[in-house]
Amino acid sequence: MRLLAFESSAKAAGVAVLEDGRLLAEYFQNSGQTHSRTLMQMAQDLLKNCDLSPADIDACAVSNGPGSFTGVRIGAAAAKGFCWGREIPLYGVSTLEAMARGCGVLSGVVCCCMDARREQVYNAVFEAENGKLVRLREDRAISLDDLCEDLQNIEKTIFLVGDGAELCYTTLLERLPRLTLLAEHLRQQRASGTALAAWEKVQAGKTGDAASLSPNYLRLSQAERTRLEKANKTE
Repeated sequence: MRLLAFESSAKAAGVAVLEDGRLLAEYFQNSGQTHSRTLMQMAQDLLKNCDLSPADIDACAVSNGPGSFTGVRIGAAAAKGFCWGREIPLYGVSTLEAMARGCGVLSGVVCCCMDARREQVYNAVFEAENGKLVRLREDRAISLDDLCEDLQNIEKTIFLVGDGAELCYTTLLERLPRLTLLAEHLRQQRASGTALAAWEKVQAGKTGDAASLSPNYLRLSQAERTRLEKANKTE
């Protein structure tokens, strides 16, 4: 089984192909160019260089949030379009779980953090043991102070990943000396992590459906918050 994965939930974008659970190829780009310009071109180039065509892909995966509202939408649209054209399954996976699966931590606690602004991070926490992940916290938007309080009782080394990892490290290290900041290239969101998270679903016998997939933003966009604030003021 070949699975094509899309990742565009943050500043970097990427695509990857798994073949029966083995990473066959991955493209990663963190150039600052818009994902709408780069994502599908990367997918096209990756397949071509692997001597594959869209007809050789059996399923797709996409990081469907949390993350950048625009980035998540672009990734979902690209994956949906690819799957609808071929009528193949689409697996949506948590961006935070994808980061945890892609960072390579074999033992310890993985704290996934994406900068959500407004002194918050999108966060999930996993425990890694011999390469297997156990989820300790569900995906959430949480303040740095609340995150610090929540992690106080964890005695193992806490590895920080994601584009909010450095912010958490510099802000919370004095209060949480067990924090470890992974190298920059290990804490980026990558399509290989998305593919691996989707492969877990495939192995578990779960189904993927492009029509029912919807992004998980965890909170309202700025435009939606502004609209609600104006509506509340006029009531």
